[in-house]
Amino acid sequence: MRKTRLPWALGGTALAFGLVVTAGAPAAAETGAPEGSPEQLAAMQRDLGLTEREATTLLRDQQEASALEAEVRAAIGGAFAGAVFDIDTRGLTVSVTDADAAATVRGLGAAAEVVEYSESDLDAVVGDLNAAEASAGDDITGWYVDAEANEVVVTVLDGGGAEARELLADAGVTAEPVRVVETGERPRTFATIVGGNPYYFYEGSDPYVCSVGFGVVGGYVTAGHCGPTGSAAYNTVSSGGTLSNQLGTVGGSVFPGSDMGYVRLGSGHTPTARVNNYGGGSVTVTGSQEAAVGASVCRSGQTTGWHCGTIQSKNQTVRYVEGSVSGLTRTNACAEGGDSGGSWLAGTQAQGVTSGGSGNCTVGGTTYFQPLNPILSRWGLTLLTG
Repeated sequence: MRKTRLPWALGGTALAFGLVVTAGAPAAAETGAPEGSPEQLAAMQRDLGLTEREATTLLRDQQEASALEAEVRAAIGGAFAGAVFDIDTRGLTVSVTDADAAATVRGLGAAAEVVEYSESDLDAVVGDLNAAEASAGDDITGWYVDAEANEVVVTVLDGGGAEARELLADAGVTAEPVRVVETGERPRTFATIVGGNPYYFYEGSDPYVCSVGFGVVGGYVTAGHCGPTGSAAYNTVSSGGTLSNQLGTVGGSVFPGSDMGYVRLGSGHTPTARVNNYGGGSVTVTGSQEAAVGASVCRSGQTTGWHCGTIQSKNQTVRYVEGSVSGLTRTNACAEGGDSGGSWLAGTQAQGVTSGGSGNCTVGGTTYFQPLNPILSRWGLTLLTG
């Protein structure tokens, strides 16, 4: 976990909360699918190697795929083993555990693949690993469900294979549904308010900065490691590092375990349904429908602005130095310190808030986000939409 402590030579900085969840609403196509703002489409072209037309079509196609995945999941129940969206072919492939379910999937319009383990089987393996986390060696950085490969992946620092095998034994997990992958970097959180705008808080006597996630009725959501319950959030920092103009108070925070929190705003600060696109405008949030594995996502954060990538997997457990977090979504978008808490969008559908990762926006990296809907459910929050 790496938070960004504020340098004292910042100069006086005042931030209006309305800009934290900023922007003008993008137009909607006649089909009801969202059209990206020019800035969002430009970021998708830069980060995903698409033309403007391809980016626009992708937003429509992956929203349709998300709706299809929900329909398929409801139709086949326990036989569901995961779904993957291909941004090249724009097709959705659903993994199932029996031929009858495969026929149902094809009848609904998706490709089907019969595999050995159901989604609940793989989630149970993740649950067993989570339960045994206290015995995990320092070289183990996390684990997650790989829906496309129909297995659970355990990530370790280079040379940490033996520790992974010990963890599997402690968890009572067989090696068959598990693959061990070595990595050269340990993940960290990106602690550094229109979604993606900065806000400030104290940790001890030191000022830090994080990013706003999404506006909710009465406040905004963000990462849990950006401040404990009851702590204050501010929108002004002086050249000497003193914080002022309190926005509100952290109404709830969970970290580690999860990485979710929300700030309850005081009078005079009004949240909106907008996210800063760092191109002079904003994206208006229209809902929180979860995107499929393989779908494109874009994130907003106060340090690095607007960057895009794809969803690689879900139900990731990450072992930060400060503690483990489960239930995260893994992406190949980049982020840096200070981006923590910031917004993730698939088109105009809110996905989650930045937790942490490895790498940076110069060389690229892996970034994890805390899914949004569990945050809303935990505290009964209502997402602002436009």
